[in-house]
Amino acid sequence: MNFEPTSTWFLALAPEIALIVLLVAVQIYSRVLPADRQRSVGIMTAWGALAILLLTVGLWLFAGVPGESADLQETLIWGGMIRSDMITLVFRVMFLFALMMTALISADVPRLQSIEYYALLIIATMGFSLMAASADLIMLYIALEMASISSYILAGFLKNEDRSTEAGMKYFVYGAFATGIMLYGMSLLYGATAPFFNGVGQTNIYAIGSLFSTMPPLDAVQGAELAFVQNINGVLLLAAVTIVVGFGFKISAVPYHFWTPDVYEGSPTPFTAFVSTASKAAAFAIFLRVFTAGVFGTPAENNTWWVMLVVMCIITMTLGNFAAIFQGNIKRMLAYSSVAQAGYALIGLVTFTADGAGATMFYLLMYVFTNIAAFGVIIAVTSASESENMEELYGLNKRSPYLALVMMIALLSLGGIPPTAGFVGKFFIFQATVNAGYWGLALVGILNAFVALYYYLNVIKYMYLYDSDREEVPIPVSRSMSVGLALSTLTVILLGVFASPAYEWTLEAAGAFYTLVGG
Repeated sequence: MNFEPTSTWFLALAPEIALIVLLVAVQIYSRVLPADRQRSVGIMTAWGALAILLLTVGLWLFAGVPGESADLQETLIWGGMIRSDMITLVFRVMFLFALMMTALISADVPRLQSIEYYALLIIATMGFSLMAASADLIMLYIALEMASISSYILAGFLKNEDRSTEAGMKYFVYGAFATGIMLYGMSLLYGATAPFFNGVGQTNIYAIGSLFSTMPPLDAVQGAELAFVQNINGVLLLAAVTIVVGFGFKISAVPYHFWTPDVYEGSPTPFTAFVSTASKAAAFAIFLRVFTAGVFGTPAENNTWWVMLVVMCIITMTLGNFAAIFQGNIKRMLAYSSVAQAGYALIGLVTFTADGAGATMFYLLMYVFTNIAAFGVIIAVTSASESENMEELYGLNKRSPYLALVMMIALLSLGGIPPTAGFVGKFFIFQATVNAGYWGLALVGILNAFVALYYYLNVIKYMYLYDSDREEVPIPVSRSMSVGLALSTLTVILLGVFASPAYEWTLEAAGAFYTLVGG
């Protein structure tokens, strides 16, 4: 592998290059607009994200980029730093959808009509996209920091609000701590490979994986070789634990979830929608890359790090659901809900099968639309009332039937009720888990889904059965907000009724990935 640029490189990185072009374009556009028309920057960002989305899908349909080569080396570009494959494509689509929907629901929020806000959203999207495509620990870290620093600023973007400033500071402090621990784990991997390459360590994920996945078992070696293998296994276990800290923080997995409710509550609500979807998806993409490449050995029930992931998955679902029941703030309730949703998505990945990975990607795809729809309604309601308490949803059906309908569909999808996408997504994940032989894990997930129904249906009860003393207060919904909510809601229904094309697409991506994962 070398760094000589080719046409294949430019096609493989076309979405990121297009995002850079969009970043420059929106800044120029903002400078020529008068101060009272800055909302148009959000509309342009949404149109630009749609154009890049069509470009990304078009390159796949008509130019075969990314390809489906049977040779791992042909999918690695930029000196092995980037992997251009179907997994990258699927996650890029998620990120671009999230950017487009977030720009639409942000356009008419007065405090967010700023070029800095949309520029940071675009930069974060680039970071997430490069995270999903990373095939090297160095590229992974750079992309992670690119996305994280943008996210820290966005969380504290409302600098005149104490809660937003607090959210940004907490997100930064906790994120820097988690990233530092993860970076230590990466350094352990680099050091562990040095003895095999004349003292020079490796940072390429697949080079590390091909080395450690073929390590002999302890009962097959003895003497000095036994001691060496034991030491390497100890280092790999410590590296797995520390790297999981970074990934666990990004997906809000227990016990690294403690930042989530405070940051979700204090951040600008459109950004909360963005970080709860795109950031989670990017972290799952990296999890898929690192833990399936054989970096820490072959996943199996007797591997300590695999058991750690399963326990984390179960506790994340359970704690997230039970904590959400007791929340009086709608954003904090959805924050704990997102913790539980991360647990469901993690179920598919810990099976380490193509079916499980495909089901998780479908689940994350539907989650993008579902969560953005829910937070879009919250933006409209809280803008009219300037409060995020659950009581503001009382009698919402009488104040705005449209918003109540959107929120009901989003909550039913999060709860896994047909005919929404959430039901199909949970079904695919539990089916893949059962097919892999993990009946107990699937049962825990199903029981948790029933627990979640309690607080989701409670909110629907508030909207349709309760009365509000603010029924006469109108809830204005802008055109861009209406379009964003309509697109999200229709997609949630379509993915629930016609799930096969999207699910087969994610399965195709997962199948190709698992075929090539070992090179």
